Amino acid sequence: MNNLSRKTYSTVNLPALLSNYTQIANLAPTSKTIAVIKANAYGHGAVEVAKYLSPHVPAFAVAFIDEAIQLRDAGITLPILIIEGALSYQDLSIALEQNFWLMVHSTEQVNWLKQYPTPYVGKLWLKVDTGMNRLGIKPSDVDGILTQFSPEQLENLVLCTHFSSADELGNPKTQLQIQQFEQVNEKHGYKKSLANSAGILSWPKSHGDYNRLGLALYGATPIPINDLPIKLTPVMTLQSTIMALRKLNIDESVGYGETWQAKRPSLIATVAIGYADGYPRNAKNGTPVCINGQIATLAGRVSMDMITVDVTDIVDVNVGDSVELWGENLTIETVAEHLDSNNYELLTRISNRVPKFYVK
Repeated sequence: MNNLSRKTYSTVNLPALLSNYTQIANLAPTSKTIAVIKANAYGHGAVEVAKYLSPHVPAFAVAFIDEAIQLRDAGITLPILIIEGALSYQDLSIALEQNFWLMVHSTEQVNWLKQYPTPYVGKLWLKVDTGMNRLGIKPSDVDGILTQFSPEQLENLVLCTHFSSADELGNPKTQLQIQQFEQVNEKHGYKKSLANSAGILSWPKSHGDYNRLGLALYGATPIPINDLPIKLTPVMTLQSTIMALRKLNIDESVGYGETWQAKRPSLIATVAIGYADGYPRNAKNGTPVCINGQIATLAGRVSMDMITVDVTDIVDVNVGDSVELWGENLTIETVAEHLDSNNYELLTRISNRVPKFYVK
């Protein structure tokens, strides 16, 4: 860790990543489980994650074509599904040349395919909108759309859908989406893909020819931890260090806006991480961190480069001690509960000025 004067960094545990993938894929042994590495692999580093997982997965998925090109430039050769599909007509040529699989979710994209100078022979996925109401072809329009594909395009077509509420285990919406999708596909018998992470973990009837594994791959869970059928291991540990300690008297405040006042003689640690690093500015007083295996809590507003933590009850605390913001000893779900946020956002918002170190 040369020149890491701040000692603020994330550690990415690649064997944990593979362990999570293997366990989750084993829940759906007849499916091919695609590793979703959009948004820089949910903040974990798409290139490094792809290189490590390439011998073990059938394909990757990203959000848009620029993310896929980055992987190709880094030497990743596996098929890559573009979840948002072509965002311009020019994307079709790139996708065909680079062996990208394209999602088709709009009549505009269908028209681009029809305008292509030669029959487009890249692999296509057709998104059916069963209730997410963002992207996709309405079930009543699917038959008409399919007539516009060539026999070659239909030969390898995958029908897919996306769940709106699969993380809510008591919500009947997911079962309704599954039923609606199956009603569409039973007339055609194409290969299918329904399950995201929550679907793989909690909705066995959603397991298809392809599943799309995102958040849970990284050891974070879209469903309550107590409902997990397997044990996930956090892949990212976000760490910083104590840069100063300060004693406060009763009623003294700390930080901008005086949002925290000491109700007892207190010891405050200033930690070298802030919202410029991606630690959320809206983190509330009482948000936990882990120091020397003990839980301490945020005291005062998050600054651009620093947070302040009440360490009055931490035994033997010193300048230079490591602080875990989330990871091996403090789940990201626990932190997210204090932030009116979720684990997805926390992982993906870490900024580039936080170095990543990979454990292999």
